Amino acid sequence: MNISKEAKVGILAIVSFALLYLGFNFLKGSDFFSTEKEYYVLYEDVQGMVVSSQVAINGMKVGQVKGVELVQNQGAKIKVTFVVNKEVVLPEGTKAMLASDGLLGGKLIRLELGKSTKILPEKSYLQATTEQGLTALLQEKALPTLRNADSLMLALRKVVLSFQNTASVLNVLLQHSDHTVSSLGSSMNATIADNKANLAGITANLKTLSGNLVETEKGFKPLLGKFNTMADSLNALKINKALQTTQQSIEGLNRIVASLEAGQGSAGKLLKDDSLYTNLSNTMLNLDKLLIDFRLAPKRYVHFSVFGKKNTAPVVK
Repeated sequence: MNISKEAKVGILAIVSFALLYLGFNFLKGSDFFSTEKEYYVLYEDVQGMVVSSQVAINGMKVGQVKGVELVQNQGAKIKVTFVVNKEVVLPEGTKAMLASDGLLGGKLIRLELGKSTKILPEKSYLQATTEQGLTALLQEKALPTLRNADSLMLALRKVVLSFQNTASVLNVLLQHSDHTVSSLGSSMNATIADNKANLAGITANLKTLSGNLVETEKGFKPLLGKFNTMADSLNALKINKALQTTQQSIEGLNRIVASLEAGQGSAGKLLKDDSLYTNLSNTMLNLDKLLIDFRLAPKRYVHFSVFGKKNTAPVVK
């Protein structure tokens, strides 16, 4: 079977354009030999999530976020589009939890797989949940303690007001006693005798008040000690987590740099092997020659005839 030169040139041009298109898309990061499954989820607030944030199951990355857009016709919710590897199977009832990615403020989607035996079809919407942050947790734990402290302060204020009322009564009593001594010297002894019981009660009240204040002070000391212990534990926890996250990031960066230097993976081959660049340059050169020849001798490739073309026998060389 003989193939004309025009057919050969056409096939060569199509193959060259196809290789050029695939090469440019490969350089931009497109992978033609792997498929991914796409899913959606609607959040009230994404809290700073961006494109390329990771999607993880039990701490392992299985995909990434492909798009984040505002959906105004659904109450200004945020639609997040993400993809997972084709090997990952998501059962019905799987939840997409918006969680924190370390102490630096990043966000990720943590998938909580459902218990159903049915498989969730591709391009489905997952149920959205949000992880409770450290600030909300501390607020939840600290509010009961603050309420108890507030109640204690109110009780102390009532005791102080009672003490002020007792002091006022005592002042009035002393004023009356002075007036009685100055005006009625004869009845002074009888008045003092009548008020001995009141003075004894006032003294007993003052003693009881002093004891209550001492017990209140003893109760405050353990409460302050617990506050200090909780603050020290939180500080130690933050520092340890920050150091672990930093160490893991440095180790991952070292592994990536080592793989690039060794020429592993697509990026490593592009850095170490220039064969793709050489093939693309040769293809562009051949294409340029073909276009120049087509411009100089177009009749060699395209023939027009009003009465039809006369078939000629192929020339045997």
